Amino acid sequence: MVTIQQTAEWWKAIVESINDGVLAIDREGIVRTINPEYTRITGVSSDIIGKPLVSYRPGARLPHTLASGESQVGVYRKTHDREYIVDMAPVIVGGEIVGAVSVCKSLNEVQVLTRELEQQRQRVRELEEQMDALHKVRYVFEDIITKNAKMNELIAVARKTAKTDLPILIKGESGTGKELFAQSIHHSSERSSKPFIAVNCSSIPADMIENELFGHAGGAFPGASDNGRQGLFEMADGGTLFLDEVSDLSVDVQAKLLRVLQEGTIRRIGEGAERKVDVRIVASTHRDLDQLIMKGLFREDFLYRLNTIALGIPPLRERKEDIPFITRSILNGKFRVDDEVMRLFMKYDWPGNIRELRNTLDYAMCLVNEGERISLSDLPDVLQKQHQLYSEEPKVFPLHEAVEEAEKTILQSALQSSGSTVEDRQEVARSLGISLATLYNKIKKYDIK
Repeated sequence: MVTIQQTAEWWKAIVESINDGVLAIDREGIVRTINPEYTRITGVSSDIIGKPLVSYRPGARLPHTLASGESQVGVYRKTHDREYIVDMAPVIVGGEIVGAVSVCKSLNEVQVLTRELEQQRQRVRELEEQMDALHKVRYVFEDIITKNAKMNELIAVARKTAKTDLPILIKGESGTGKELFAQSIHHSSERSSKPFIAVNCSSIPADMIENELFGHAGGAFPGASDNGRQGLFEMADGGTLFLDEVSDLSVDVQAKLLRVLQEGTIRRIGEGAERKVDVRIVASTHRDLDQLIMKGLFREDFLYRLNTIALGIPPLRERKEDIPFITRSILNGKFRVDDEVMRLFMKYDWPGNIRELRNTLDYAMCLVNEGERISLSDLPDVLQKQHQLYSEEPKVFPLHEAVEEAEKTILQSALQSSGSTVEDRQEVARSLGISLATLYNKIKKYDIK
């Protein structure tokens, strides 16, 4: 037979094992229970047990809950330097309020849980967007605007290779239109009625990429779906999987992709059986893969498989004859540019390529009314400063000043054509061949906003 003492010890053990802080008072406001987690979170000692709560904590809200019988949820509290969130509720026995209980959690822990929840929601949104885009491509070869002979030769080769199932590697600087080519190839292939799925390999954490690509078996790891989950290869079955920035994949993942290319099978995480998939791989990179191979960061045998057909997209500075036509297409007849602006566009090297040109024109169109002409004053600062440099008489500067000015200009141009997230900054750093820390140091050095 269980004694009263044993029952009390059992309940005490339960309260002390709870990960949240717990404090309870009786109908007289006397503290009857406080667990170690409550002490850790709030700093309130267990010495308070058996004493009136208000004597030690005059600002306590729990007595109000005891008196009113109304629960309170998500109450922010701060004691000295400790911040936490509290839920309070009356304890009711036989229809009578006999006490009240307070359950708290450190604000830092709440923030961590909130952040993790938002990350999961964001991932769900991304997956929903991917599912919505399964049978859709926005671009076809006719959308590629060019008068450049090299580009026209490249398009002709891409049209022919679209009819095959061979892997394709598209090389080119950031902003040159690698995904435009990938979508156009899919649209012109016999797989056009099947899914086209694009995945940015640099945007997925290294510990999640295998799960994203191959999926998992039910209960394969903590938090895994009990029913298992398809990966992107299975979602793209019959269609095309575009591995954008494939150079950012780890060597281990490259080895598994090499097997997929060779065998045409994948294995979900935690699953023994292999699954047959029929997927055409189109990959892209803006990095020098031969250099990565020398550094041990890219598998040579994987490159050989990807590089069956290689398409190298020239940067905009090597096809400047296309700038007036691309500009006209972006403006779509709603705006025009001054001749002086076009002369600047033809001189400028566009380190961010077509993406930078589009961003520049989008910026300018926000400043002028439809039908008006875009002038130099409507351009971003980096272009206006570049115009001033072109307009000035040649001057002799100390070498270190000239180097710094050039470096600052390159940084401004690269940053102007990118976003402001950490991932965007990492991409800029990679394109410039410097570390992320060096990029941030130079931004601070030159006071780039």
